[in-house]
Amino acid sequence: MKCINAAQILPEDLLAEIRRYTNGERLLYIPEESRRKGWGKNNGSRNFYRKRNEEMNRLYEAGSTVPELAETFHLAENTVRKIIYGKQ
Repeated sequence: MKCINAAQILPEDLLAEIRRYTNGERLLYIPEESRRKGWGKNNGSRNFYRKRNEEMNRLYEAGSTVPELAETFHLAENTVRKIIYGKQ
């Protein structure tokens, strides 16, 4: 990690404001902006579960029971209930 004197790159008013918050500390780490993607966006799992849950809701509305859905999707009945009743 390369250290840079803040006085060389920051405007004086911003430097004064930072001094107010750091209260005399000598080092301040400023992390990079986060470039992370949300859960499941890289590998497609978010889309997979969304489609599965939509299908489960469609089948439930068409008359399938919770035990039938649990067996079909290999899930616990409580998990199926959470999905079809919208509780995550």
